[in-house]
Amino acid sequence: MKLLHQIILAFGLLLVLVLGMTALLIHYVLQDHLIGTQKQELTKMGATLSSQLSVNDAQPIQTTGAASISLTAVPAVSGVEAILSDADGNIVTGPVPGFSLTESTSVQPLATAEPVALQALWEGKDNRYIYSVNTLPEGTLTLLTPVSKINAIERALLGKLLIVLGVGGTLVLLLSALITQKLIRPLMELQKELKKVKARHFAEVKLVKAGGEIGAVAQTVHELAGELDRYNRVQKEFIQNASHELKTPLMSIAGYAEGIRDGVFEGEGTRKGLDIILSESGRLKRIVTEMTLLAKLDSEEDIFRPAAVNIKEMLEETVERINPLVVAKGLELRTACREEARNPLMVSVDRDKLLQALLNVVSNAARYANRCIAIEARMEDGGIIISIADDGKGIPEQLLPHLFHRFVKGKDGETGLGLAISRAIVERCGGRIKAGNRSEGGAVFSLRLPAAA
Repeated sequence: MKLLHQIILAFGLLLVLVLGMTALLIHYVLQDHLIGTQKQELTKMGATLSSQLSVNDAQPIQTTGAASISLTAVPAVSGVEAILSDADGNIVTGPVPGFSLTESTSVQPLATAEPVALQALWEGKDNRYIYSVNTLPEGTLTLLTPVSKINAIERALLGKLLIVLGVGGTLVLLLSALITQKLIRPLMELQKELKKVKARHFAEVKLVKAGGEIGAVAQTVHELAGELDRYNRVQKEFIQNASHELKTPLMSIAGYAEGIRDGVFEGEGTRKGLDIILSESGRLKRIVTEMTLLAKLDSEEDIFRPAAVNIKEMLEETVERINPLVVAKGLELRTACREEARNPLMVSVDRDKLLQALLNVVSNAARYANRCIAIEARMEDGGIIISIADDGKGIPEQLLPHLFHRFVKGKDGETGLGLAISRAIVERCGGRIKAGNRSEGGAVFSLRLPAAA
């Protein structure tokens, strides 16, 4: 069953339940109200009739047995019956001595009716009637009306009310179906887009327009598809570039090995060929090692072991490691760590991995610097910024957006994996790395890392 049908069915059942309970509640409330109103009217009518009765001593008394009676007279109110009884509880069926009706009181003869036991009525054992008992000087006046009449009125009102509730409920159900369909439509469209993701057609995924939480989910799915499409393209490019980068040293190794085997190279040529084989083998080993590290950084969790690291000490070790390269190129290396004595710059990272990231970035700066390299660390907006700047030619603008991608390298680059490894390490540390060009010339790399708590 589709989600739309499930929601409509659930709402319909809930609506029926609520309307049914409402109708039942209205039934009891309406019945209680009508009975209460009828009792009040009987009480007022009894008081009016009692006040209109006056003493008349000239008329004889006729009574019946006390067990049951046929009702003798009714006031001029439809459905209300009146019973007179003397002081001994006997029913008066004829003229009552001492009682007479004034001209303002209208009395009608009573048609045949079901006998009523007064004693049972007064004791509350007869639930067929609503009654009001009024005490007179010479007896009792009892007014009563059948409960069945009240029930008939209540049923008629309840029937009309049920029709209104039924029509209203039907309209509400139809309106809710339309609203639900409108709300569900984005989910149906989102389902189609997710099927495209499942089929790996990431570039075909469209943004589903919707509001609220559904719109937020649709936006996330669209961004996810875009990221997966980018990742898919990067992976294809990675495989192509990896094949190319591995093929080049392998071809050199195979070519010189075959030449030496076939006697093409002799004497000094053989030694030169062996040196090239060793050099290309070392290069091939570095590529494989860096590719393996990148794969581990992307997939393995246990390769990263964070610990509290002092940034100043980390920069000092970086300078020691990179110093031979700096000296060989005749460059000046300046470092600055802006920290307070009581609050050293501390981060929670894998020390060895972060050191490797810094060495990759600094060695890249040394490759393109003219005279000096500047390394600075400072606290900024709750995070620690490490910037590495050089005074070289800077980074070509067309290369900046792809600088940290795998196998992307500049004019004098080596494997094209160093900066990609640095980005992977920094991001695993919870930080970000970016590159740009300085206005005064040269490139600058900025690493932002979260400060240790």
